Amino acid sequence: MECSSHDETCNSDNHWRYDHLIESCRGRYEPIRTVVVHPCDDDSIQGPVQAAAAGLIVPILVGPKKRVQQAAAKAGVDISGFRLVDVEHSHAAAVAGVDLVRAGEGEALMKGSLHTDELMGAVVHRERGLRTARRISHVFVMDIPEFPRPLFITDAAINIAPTLEVKQVICQNAIDLAIDMGIQLPRVAVLSAVETVNPGIPSTIDAAALSKMADRGQIIGGLVDGPFAYDNAISVKAAKGKNIGGPVAGMADILLVPDLEAGNMLAKQLTFQAHAEGAGVVLGARVPVILTSRADNARTRMASCAVAMQMVEARRKRALKVEA
Repeated sequence: MECSSHDETCNSDNHWRYDHLIESCRGRYEPIRTVVVHPCDDDSIQGPVQAAAAGLIVPILVGPKKRVQQAAAKAGVDISGFRLVDVEHSHAAAVAGVDLVRAGEGEALMKGSLHTDELMGAVVHRERGLRTARRISHVFVMDIPEFPRPLFITDAAINIAPTLEVKQVICQNAIDLAIDMGIQLPRVAVLSAVETVNPGIPSTIDAAALSKMADRGQIIGGLVDGPFAYDNAISVKAAKGKNIGGPVAGMADILLVPDLEAGNMLAKQLTFQAHAEGAGVVLGARVPVILTSRADNARTRMASCAVAMQMVEARRKRALKVEA
């Protein structure tokens, strides 16, 4: 999915990166067994059916049987070939979906028509959830027309006001995802309102600390620098205009935002004003958690599945190395 250049112009045709991502996964990897939680409306049932048709996933549908079947009938899709686990309601679907993953029957979890908090409540449950030693965080993989590369934004959905310690994990999660997706040395720009350290703006202190933590090996696999304002993180011209140097300036692959509010607003501004699309996935759990929105079109939903597919494939390869 990575563009071959970090130039600020790129001959792109709308969302060719997502198309390339989906096509590069189709037939190349084994489809991932994906537990789809409460797919009880048009959007949430069409997404997994389309992803299955593209060879990205093998859906396991979990929800009230009649409601799932009614949603499929209304959407005009055939789910007869998919396993359907009948449960009473959305809360039960979240619990049952997580249980299936814990039992090894699913390699990914996908949000249906229930609220994100309801699904994530089951994911982070201390006894029955999918927690690991690492903090859970969210990444948008943005496909922005006329921008030369995919842009990762984190965290815009899970961690509301992350501390420095949490930002360290958010950063590492995003770097690991970018590497799984083929970016060999991801560039991370830690964002703030300004590009200089200002004791009156705590996010600039965090940014400077994260940069030094990366220098000391506390964050690995990527180049981390900050603070950056948005413009000099993604524009070489803007960075040069303010005499900001270094390998990350103007060339960021990953934008680490100060808090959820900033990240959410940034992602939505790019979506509705720059016509971007944002594939979303939750990291740090036992398996990728695919979060979809009603606003997502079919390509974005399949791109989210493809992102999860690349994560799962990378894990499969690491497991084979360990076995060898």
